[in-house]
Amino acid sequence: MPVTLNHTIVPAADHREAARFFASVMGLPELPPAGRRGHFLPVRVNETLTLDFMTVPDAEGHHLAFDVDPDTFDAILTRLQAADIPYGNSPTAPDNRRTDHPLCPRGLFFRDASHNLYEVMSAE
Repeated sequence: MPVTLNHTIVPAADHREAARFFASVMGLPELPPAGRRGHFLPVRVNETLTLDFMTVPDAEGHHLAFDVDPDTFDAILTRLQAADIPYGNSPTAPDNRRTDHPLCPRGLFFRDASHNLYEVMSAE
């Protein structure tokens, strides 16, 4: 069996807010709370990966990068623009509203309120 990532924990100041934000931008489903005390809010990324958002004191942002097809990229970009969420083509300029990514034809970065940095890349 190949090694696959099943889930990872995404730290947040408010796990509900962070999970809803990420799910809404990415067009992904939120799942019911999980964990013994329901302290995780999972978002299903694909058949094998779930991001489990968890409230932690002094949340320290993480960087999570995703490859997407061109139609998914366009949909994410449209949602960011419609919600007036800053995005940019570099982790040092995640608000310049550019999508000319240095590693692929189109890509962008955006942040959540807990300083998690999301990267979305499309090969076309």
